[in-house]
Amino acid sequence: MTLQAIKYENGTLEVLDQLLLPKESKYIPILGVEDGWKVINKMQVRGAPAIAIVGCLSLAVEISKEEFEKKKALRREVEGKLNYLISARPTAVNMKQAADHLISYINSLDNDESVSAQEMQARFVAAIEAMLEKDISDNRSIGEFGAKAILNNVTDGEQVRILTHCNTGSLATAYFGTALGVVRCLHSASRLENCYFTETRPYNQGARLTAYELVHDKIPSTLVCDSTVAYLMKTAQINAVVVGADRVAANGDTANKIGTYQIAVVAKHHEVPFYVAAPLTSIDFNVNTGDNIVIEERPQVEMTHINNIRIASPGVTCWNPAFDVTPARLITGIITEKGVFRPSELSTLQSQLQDHKNSLPQL
Repeated sequence: MTLQAIKYENGTLEVLDQLLLPKESKYIPILGVEDGWKVINKMQVRGAPAIAIVGCLSLAVEISKEEFEKKKALRREVEGKLNYLISARPTAVNMKQAADHLISYINSLDNDESVSAQEMQARFVAAIEAMLEKDISDNRSIGEFGAKAILNNVTDGEQVRILTHCNTGSLATAYFGTALGVVRCLHSASRLENCYFTETRPYNQGARLTAYELVHDKIPSTLVCDSTVAYLMKTAQINAVVVGADRVAANGDTANKIGTYQIAVVAKHHEVPFYVAAPLTSIDFNVNTGDNIVIEERPQVEMTHINNIRIASPGVTCWNPAFDVTPARLITGIITEKGVFRPSELSTLQSQLQDHKNSLPQL
C-alpha cells in the first residue's frame, strides 16, 4: 500500500513528520492554521502540492470548530489566514493558487444574499475537501501520462532506468506523487529496471524520504550521491530524468529543489530526456520567466549540522538556496494531468488551467 503522509477524516487532520523519517514514523495533529504554518515552514511537510493541501486543510479544521454569526467575519478570517499560509514557503506556487481560488470563492458566497453564514461555512469546507480528492486523481493522471511518454522513446518491452531528484511521491503530495508517481506507473507496468535517486543535500530528502517510499513499495532503486550524476549518466544508460516542480513560469522555466539545474545540464550533454512532472496548479502564468521567481534561502544550520551535530567548521559562511531554476531550453517535456507538453506549448494550457479552476466547487 502506498504511503499516506496526510490523514484527513471528519474534520481531523494529521501529517507525517518528515523530519523524523526514516528513523521514526510519527503523525502530528494539526488543530488549526498556526499548526499548519509551522509544519510547512519547518519542512515537517514539504512538496508544493502537499504544502497547498495541508495549508488549506488546516484552515478547514480551524473554521469548522468556530461559529460565525456574520458572513463578513468569516470572509475576513479566511482571507487573512490564507495570506498568512502563503508566507510559510513563498517559492511553491500551489499554495498561492489555492488561496486565490478560495478567496474568490468565499467572496462569491459572501455576496450571495441567499447563502447564510452557516451554509457559507459548510460549503467553504467542502470546497477544500474536494481539492484534496482532485489532487489525488491528478497525481495518478500525471503518472500515467509520464510513463507513456517515456515508454514511447524506447523499444517494445525494454526495461527503463530513471533518475529522479528530491522527493516527489506520497510524502510530497496528497497521495501517489508526481515524478515518483511516474516511477510507480512504470513499475506497475513491469517496465522499470531501476530508479536511481539522489541524496539531495543539504536536507537529504532523497536519502531520507524517497528511499523510505521506494523501499516501502518494493520498487527497484539505487541511492546515489548528488555529485555522481554526471558519471551515472555516462555509465548507466539512463533513459530519462523525471523531477518535480515548485513553480513553472509561463515560458517553461522551472523552479525545483536545488541541484535540479545541474542535473538538467548534464542530461542535455548526455542526450537524456529531461521531464518535469507537475500539476497545472504549479504553472504560474503571472510569472513570465524563471528570473522572476522568488528563490527561498534557508538557514545556514541546515548545511552546517546534521541532527544537531556540527559537520562544518565553526565560523564558515554558507549560502543555502532551497531551489534553483532550470531554463526551458533544457526541458524535454512538462508532464501534467492533461498530458505532456513542450515548454513552448504551455500557452495552450492557460484555458485548461482556467477550466481546472472552474472545476473546483463553485456556487
